[in-house]
This record gives sequence, C-alpha cells and structure tokens, in this order.
Amino acid sequence: MSDQLDYLKWRVGAGKMSRREFIGRASALGLSTALASSMYAGALRAQTPQMGGTIRVGIQGGASSDSLDPAVAANATATSVSRLWGEPLMELAPQGGLDPKVAESVEASEDAKVWRFKIRQGITFSNGQTVTAEDVLATMERHSGEDTKSGALGIMRGIANMSTDGDTFIIELEQPNADLPYLMTDYHLMIQPNGGKDDPTAAIGTGPYILKSVDMGVRFVAEKNPNYWGDLGYAETIEMVVINDDTARMAALQSGQVDMVNRVPPRTAGLVGRAPNINIQTTSGPGHYVFIMHCNTAPFDNNDLRLALKYAMNREEMVEKILFGYGSVGNDTPINSSYPLFTELEQRSYDPDQAKFHFEKSGHSGPILLRTSDNSFPGAPDAAALFQQSAAAAGIEIEIKREPNDGYWSEVWNTQPFCTSYWGGRPTQDSMFSTAYLSTADWNDTRFFNEDFDKLLFAARAELDEAKRTQMYAEMSKMVHDEGGLICPMFNDFVDGISDRVTGWTEQKVGFELMNFYAPMKMWVAA
Repeated sequence: MSDQLDYLKWRVGAGKMSRREFIGRASALGLSTALASSMYAGALRAQTPQMGGTIRVGIQGGASSDSLDPAVAANATATSVSRLWGEPLMELAPQGGLDPKVAESVEASEDAKVWRFKIRQGITFSNGQTVTAEDVLATMERHSGEDTKSGALGIMRGIANMSTDGDTFIIELEQPNADLPYLMTDYHLMIQPNGGKDDPTAAIGTGPYILKSVDMGVRFVAEKNPNYWGDLGYAETIEMVVINDDTARMAALQSGQVDMVNRVPPRTAGLVGRAPNINIQTTSGPGHYVFIMHCNTAPFDNNDLRLALKYAMNREEMVEKILFGYGSVGNDTPINSSYPLFTELEQRSYDPDQAKFHFEKSGHSGPILLRTSDNSFPGAPDAAALFQQSAAAAGIEIEIKREPNDGYWSEVWNTQPFCTSYWGGRPTQDSMFSTAYLSTADWNDTRFFNEDFDKLLFAARAELDEAKRTQMYAEMSKMVHDEGGLICPMFNDFVDGISDRVTGWTEQKVGFELMNFYAPMKMWVAA
C-alpha cells in the first residue's frame, strides 16, 4: 500500500490530482478522511518551490573536447551548461509559443521583413555589466560572419542588415519570415558582452547561475547568480556530472548520487521506473535518431547507393528493439507531426529487393563503413547491428566501427561520411531545414547541397499564406526523403529519470529533453 500512496502523493505534488480524487483513492486504500486530508496537504506543500540546496544532474553527451563557447555547442552537456549561465533573446514556452528573455518584446513590420526586439531594461550580465542592444548586435554578428563556426549560421542566412536604435535591436531581412522570433530561440545565440568577441568561452551571460568550477567532459558546478533578473533557479547550487555510460548513469540515479538524468535507455526504462524513489518522464516531439551519409563523398555521392541503404533499413524493427515503444517510425525526413505545418509523405518501408536493385544500379561493391558510439544516441551500436543484419538480406555488407565516446562529436559527427547521430529537432520547419539542410549551413551534416531546395526554403520564408507554406515544406521534406543523405528510422521520445528528492516537473511540449534542459532550474529540492 505504501507504494500506491507514494504514487498518489507524487501525482498531487506534480499537479496531476485534485484533493477530491486523492481523498477518494486514499480512502479506497483504507485511510480515514482526516489522515487522507493531512497527507494531501503535505503533498500539496511539495508543489510550493523551495529555495536552496543542491540539484545534481547526471548528463549524457559530453566530452573533454567540448567548449564553453555556445556557438559550437553540439551535444546535451554543452547545451545544458549554456542554459545555466546564458539566455537568448527569446525562448520556447513550455506549451508552445514564445517566452521573452533578453528581449522583453518583439514587433514586426506588416510584411514581416523588419523585426524590432526591445531589450529588457535593467538586466545585467553576471559580471555586473549592463546588457545593451549593442551587445545583442555584436552577438548576432559573431554568429553570422562568413568565417564563423557557429551552429546557428544557417538560420542567420537571409539577414540583410542588423542595427540598434537605443534599447532596440533591429533585424532587416532580405525576404519576409514570419518565423524569425522562433529562430532567435536557438541555443547557440546566448547573448554575451560584446557578443563574446573578446572571450567566447568566458561563460558570462544573463542566466540564473554562474559557473564556479569547470572540468570539461567531467563535471560542472554552478551557483545562483544573485543579480539574476528572472524567476528561474531555486537550488543554490547545480552540479552537472557527465556520465556517458548508460549503466553508470542509471546506477547514479538509483543510488541517489544524482537527482535527475537524461536519456534513460528505453530497454531498461521500465525497470528503472519501478524503483520506489524514481519517476520516469517521457515526452514525444521532434527528436530523431539517425544514420547520416555525406552526399558529396564516395560512395554516398551516388543517390542509388543512398536509396539502397534507405530501403535496407527496417524501421519498425528499430522502434521495437531500440526504442521499446518510446518513439515512432521515421521516414527519412527530419520533420514529423510535432511540427505545426506538417504533411505526411508516403511511408518508405523495408524492402530488400528494392535495396538490392538500387545497390546493383549504383555499381558499388565491397563493405560500407559505418561509425557509431553510445554517445551518438542510446542503443546506437545495437541499432547499427540491426541495420547490418537487415542490409545483409539485400546483399549489402556494412562494416561497423565502434568509436570512443569521448571526442565523437568533434572527430566523427560532421566529419566522417557515414555515422550514427541524433537531432533534438527545432521549433519550426524553417529552423530545422536552415540549420541542417541549407547548402551553406555549417551543420549540414549530410552535405546535402541542393539549389532547388535552397530556393524553396527562402521562398517559404517569404510566403505568408500558411497553406502555400505547408505545401512548400512538404516539397522540401520530399527532396530530403528522395535525394538526401539522411536515414531517419525513428523519432525518439525523450525519456528522463527523476528522483523524488526533487520536485516541480512540468510537461514541456517543445524543445529538448529534461524540460528543454531547464529541469535543473525549474525544479527544486523537495522539503
């Protein structure tokens, strides 16, 4: 009975159960109304944010080669750490829409070509310096220069001019773009003093915490920023420990060494969640686990070979054996029904005969090298092995090379021509396509260079008729599906593990895992 009561109290603390329902269900377990009422009151108090204490996070996806420069953040750890100390102009609201951050408001011209962001007054960076529109301008300049290595470069394309007017930052576009404020939520675009031009790795921003200790790829410690303008951050200290090994990360959660973890392996999620002090939180969305081919590198520069590998992928088997139901079947496009202007394409199915046909037509012979690592996505080596087996039925030999976890994002992803990877998705089709499929995007990790695609992407930005934009995005998805280097077998649910030592979890319909990586700042140590 104690487990059932703990569950009921947890639902109250999470805001998922009314007093009447709690008392009714507690009474059914044999409790008196008075005792049930007392328990409800105690559980309700857990909903009230408590200040102080330490929240410890076990995070997967970090490496010693990472950087504190938000421009090059490429994994969960780098993104989570930048959330602690920095903020963009705007952020995604948990239930959709936008939350103003460094910009307190935004307005557009009637044709959506000129956007004016009013910078929040009275806020300072963690070094005490007042935030100005010039700092915002310098930040955007650093992420949009031709020599930048910023992951936001793709979404900065199409800007004709940027300027300031007092406390207002102004963007003038070459073509209208109704999605522009959503692009400004990109986690690379953390506003920094002088744009980070002086020292991009200083980790000075407007966020709720200040980094006090950094051991790259190992451990980060942050303390509350006493001058933070907003209402985020209940814990006095947040400690983030990089634990890339799945077994070790789950053990740290179950033993109480950490209070929350990302990427609970779907294979063991049920078992982990049965522990009395652990809650498993799942969120569906645009995140996807992928196999990426460089379209400009032999043998993947042959579209018949790319099609052969796409038809050789058993997507249903992947969802069943890798995701264990925590996700859905992909269709070789990064866009799914979580996007607002989604159109479904005809589903590509596993077809060994079609795969064999295209493989023979490509003229390729010999094994194809696929690189993978646990750090690319949970279960990636097992997924690679399943792909190897399904491809073998089509006469395609795949050789698997398991790479070290450390350095995977700097030495393998976006460098080697065929590897496993993941994308957390983006809030709009424009931001997803601009970041990863626009020819000039620095993170075009499939080397998909298609002039017609680029033209259509720019035209869609300028199209204010929603029905027409929907059709344009469908055409772009089909281009990637038919000609691109993306093999997308599955869209993953985010599966997080949360100890009952902390509370305050709320549903996040958009963004990344761990409440869009804000869980350490939006949750608090339970009283």
